[in-house]
Amino acid sequence: MVRVTASVSDLSGLGLLTWVYPPGLVDRVVAACGRAEQRRRLLPARLVVYFVLGLALFSPAPYLDVMRHLVAGLRGLGLLGGWHVPAKSSLFRARQRLGSEPLRVLFATTARPMATEATPGAFWRGLRLLAVDGTCWDVADSEANQAAFGRPGNGRGTGRSAFVQVRMAALVEVGSHAVLDAELAGCRTGEVTLVGRLPRSCGPGQLVLADREFLGVPLWRAFTATGADLLWRVSANRVLPVDQALRDGSWISHLHACTDRGHRDPVTVRVLAYRLADGAGDYRLVTTLLDARRHPARELAALYRERWEIEAVFAELKTHQRGAKVVLASKTPDGVLQQIWAHLLVHHALRELMLQTAATRQLDPDRVSFTETLRSARRSVTLTPGSFSP
Repeated sequence: MVRVTASVSDLSGLGLLTWVYPPGLVDRVVAACGRAEQRRRLLPARLVVYFVLGLALFSPAPYLDVMRHLVAGLRGLGLLGGWHVPAKSSLFRARQRLGSEPLRVLFATTARPMATEATPGAFWRGLRLLAVDGTCWDVADSEANQAAFGRPGNGRGTGRSAFVQVRMAALVEVGSHAVLDAELAGCRTGEVTLVGRLPRSCGPGQLVLADREFLGVPLWRAFTATGADLLWRVSANRVLPVDQALRDGSWISHLHACTDRGHRDPVTVRVLAYRLADGAGDYRLVTTLLDARRHPARELAALYRERWEIEAVFAELKTHQRGAKVVLASKTPDGVLQQIWAHLLVHHALRELMLQTAATRQLDPDRVSFTETLRSARRSVTLTPGSFSP
């Protein structure tokens, strides 16, 4: 239960937003980032944080519409007093004052695994299932954004893409679709580089799934150094000699870094080769799980398809939540980063609500509609400002 105060400047009753990100936490993050105001403002930093989250929640609604959504319920309760919705220019300047850092820190503070062993599809033989991959966000075409983020090449031969893009690498909990960590950079930075910063959020008891473009010895070692286990696809032309054949058809092999020209520092892996039942192609996987009895090859092959859940997460973020083909409108790099962190925070809140709803009703979280949850969250902000319960 989240209670609302009698002052819009102390805005603390915004449905889902204040249920997952309570005002006290927001205030601590704002203060830690040095964004707390020195004087009373019409738009204090706490309200601006919720406003930026509201822009993501109600995307692609315009500034003033979003602010009206945030205070609509307060107006109905007679709690607005003399406060009024500021001009769009004031909201724009308030976003600039706040910057992206408080949103990034708020995400880092709150992003965490949500699933339990009772959550369908979240664990396999005691290992929490995670996946890594990358995607890009289209952002406003401004000189500042282009200088900071770049524009990818265009396969149509015109030389450049229509949009400036931000590349994002993400670590996702498969069972809950929760984004546990993310790295942002310009599109000139490769996915492998960004994914290389994500092992900081991994550890023992986890099984990380990844596609073939990430298989390299330095990145493999970065993840395994955390104690996490790995199950990654390998390209068809990779040479994987049979060091030891195992009874289930898999085999022990080894990898070398391209810099290990003398082949003196191998990485031991187990290789699984299989053909999809629908004839869609042959697959090869490599894993740190070397014991064929404890971790059967057939189960691992079936398990790998869970990697595609991260694609569903990107669709939730970029198609349903942001809006299909919507371009992030901020014309400054810091504003763009602020918008992306806000989208990740809102998605995390939606997924927390969905997981609790599923647990209450004893459902698989996949049975809970993301779009219906999004609509419910918007109603929770607009219609029930004084309290919110999952």
